[in-house]
Amino acid sequence: MLTASSKKKLARVVGAENVDDSSAGRLVYSYDATPNFQSMPDAVVAPRTTEEVAEVVSVCREERVPIVPRGSGTNLCAGTVPTEGGIVLLFKHMNRILDIDQENLTVTVQPGVVTLDMIHAVEAHGLFYPPDPSSMKISTIGGNINENSGGLRGLKYGVTRDYVLGLEAVLPGGEIIRTGGKLAKDVAGYDLTRLLTGSEGTLAVITEATLKLVPMPEAKQTMLALYEDMDAAARSVSKIIAAKMIPVTLEFLDRPTIAAVEDFARVGLPTDVEAVLLIEQDGPAEIVERDMKRIAEICLQENALSAQIASSAQEAEALTAARRSALSALARLKPTTILEDATVPRSEIASMVKAINEIARTYEVTICTFGHAGDGNLHPTCLTDVRDEEEMHRVEEALAAIFDKAIELGGTITGEHGVGVMKAPYLEWKLGEEGVAIMKAIKEAFDPHNIMNPGKIFAKESRKRVVVTK
Repeated sequence: MLTASSKKKLARVVGAENVDDSSAGRLVYSYDATPNFQSMPDAVVAPRTTEEVAEVVSVCREERVPIVPRGSGTNLCAGTVPTEGGIVLLFKHMNRILDIDQENLTVTVQPGVVTLDMIHAVEAHGLFYPPDPSSMKISTIGGNINENSGGLRGLKYGVTRDYVLGLEAVLPGGEIIRTGGKLAKDVAGYDLTRLLTGSEGTLAVITEATLKLVPMPEAKQTMLALYEDMDAAARSVSKIIAAKMIPVTLEFLDRPTIAAVEDFARVGLPTDVEAVLLIEQDGPAEIVERDMKRIAEICLQENALSAQIASSAQEAEALTAARRSALSALARLKPTTILEDATVPRSEIASMVKAINEIARTYEVTICTFGHAGDGNLHPTCLTDVRDEEEMHRVEEALAAIFDKAIELGGTITGEHGVGVMKAPYLEWKLGEEGVAIMKAIKEAFDPHNIMNPGKIFAKESRKRVVVTK
């Protein structure tokens, strides 16, 4: 609990105007993009410098006040919901691009920088930052790092973790540390940079990041392949990779998602097919042309109805934008939209999609599926109404069954959304008791007073594994 005395101490650090304990101010930061999770913070604090962050953390350590570092709140695992009160740490003042280094191919930013703003800034220099979460128009770099965000380009280029070279962070004791740097190689001790990336704000507060850039690709082409058979689409994915081609993007949408996206985006997607693959390749022009020709051949060999390359950059961008709109499109259909995240080996995509459809029938819920087929990361999306308690119970059981099936197929409970509160009861399913114990020991070593985003990742009780009724 944040006392009046603690609030005065914080106000002295950041200025009274940067400590908001009004009902309206607290309400805005009581939830994120995760449905059915909400909890009020005691205050919202907006530091202006790393030194102020360190002082704020020191006050919270002394007073045992929970700290929830927050970006734009686009995460989908309730990772930034202040479930135990305390303060939400907001980085609206720490939103500057500090350096674009063309010699070392890096960009150094503060955590509050919006992802797409940074992407545009580096592209103006002919450089490229590949991670592209669907929320990149509003998500921040600090949030991306905390969640290790992925995106459509993850198959070829990887995820946020693969581009974080160095961090400045404030530890729970108020100490400021720097990890990594503008280095191609660094094996000095434990890799704290990678440990903090994806730690969901439970170990430290990130105050600055140095990110790797790559040269802008010379050319890019986008293709849409249509299928009347789910297995044929899945086989195409496997055969494209087996042919030693790694597309930038290899996305999958099922029939209900296609219909919702077309109704929303109006880009001419056919609504009478069972599945589509959105495929993009970039690189030298001759390589892109060669790869896309071969990819089209593979899709047609696997009984695609068609495999057409976008005729213009505008058409290609419209198709990609339509895919990015999938969640928004589906959210129009029911009062509550629960976007989930399960990953399996790409060879198991067809099995996983079939299982999701079977689970939806078993629990009598509506689930649409889309996702990153190339890296096996699927997003089963449940359309429901949180006011219907009986249906919500069935939704919860259906999602548990999906996680269980993903693990059975050699997958995991989350590929890019994080654990937060939403997935915490299932973490033991993936890691086992020993794995969770190791992670808890790391948390205890960093944060013995448990002030850093408490209640996330580690559940008070793990759920028992489920058996899907067939």
